[in-house]
Amino acid sequence: MGRRSQRGRHVQGILLFDKPLGESSNKALQKVKNIYFASKAGHTGSLDPLATGLLPICFGGATKVSAFLLDADKRYWVRIRLGETTSTGDSEGDLLERCSTEAVNAEQIAASLENFLGEIDQIPPMYSALKHQGERLYKLARDGVEVEREARRVTIHEIRLLGCDLPEFELEVHCSKGTYIRTLAEDIGKSLGCGAHVVGLRRTQVGPFSGENMVDMVTLQAIAEQGREALDALLLPVDSAIMDWPEVRLSSDSTFYLCQGQPVIVPKAPTKGRVRIYDDKDRFIGVGEILDDGRVAPKRMI
Repeated sequence: MGRRSQRGRHVQGILLFDKPLGESSNKALQKVKNIYFASKAGHTGSLDPLATGLLPICFGGATKVSAFLLDADKRYWVRIRLGETTSTGDSEGDLLERCSTEAVNAEQIAASLENFLGEIDQIPPMYSALKHQGERLYKLARDGVEVEREARRVTIHEIRLLGCDLPEFELEVHCSKGTYIRTLAEDIGKSLGCGAHVVGLRRTQVGPFSGENMVDMVTLQAIAEQGREALDALLLPVDSAIMDWPEVRLSSDSTFYLCQGQPVIVPKAPTKGRVRIYDDKDRFIGVGEILDDGRVAPKRMI
């Protein structure tokens, strides 16, 4: 018997989706995939159900560049409440401890933020999707099991105090991949001696994508009523995810050999790193890497 055909239509591109409050990233992905009736789709890094904001959804060949968005820097708006520690680090968890915040002021908060700039070590929360011996940490946490987690090095590029209405305050955080904002909030609370947890979180940037052009579910459903052409018009091209990379343009012969998996020589190509590759008709065809001998090797072809 032949292979069963894949359900759905071929859709290619990236949708800047505004994930709603209270929904998992995977559930949001499945809803969007169904609206597009797409055969293949994936997101680029989970947001907690409590969080809203930018969740780039990659369709078709764009799933091949989604890993590069997973590795990209992120930017968040976060609202933190001092004086209360919870089991999850956010308002969805059980209250574990309450402390007075009378001695804390905005100047102390601003001063404490300086300690979190640059490279810092974070211990991932138990309520996370990381695995321990093949089991998700959040599943162990729900069973009342806590395991030791190794600290991970992350980078806080920028952390800004936006407003302060004690016992709550708001921050803008620009950080590297793998940063847990809940853990950052808890650590700030510890540094101030009163504990803290997240009460609001919104992702506003992923790599080159800002939240200005996000589409929410209500808007998406309204546009879907206009037809699939209107839906597809919302999609960004696949290479928009890596536009800050240098580009390489191939001749027809080089295109042929590269698509056969063979490294090729390209005049005036960069000397190292990853590149965007375009064929002789200016079509984006994939991601390449410069070898030690200067040739361009295919890494992930679209």
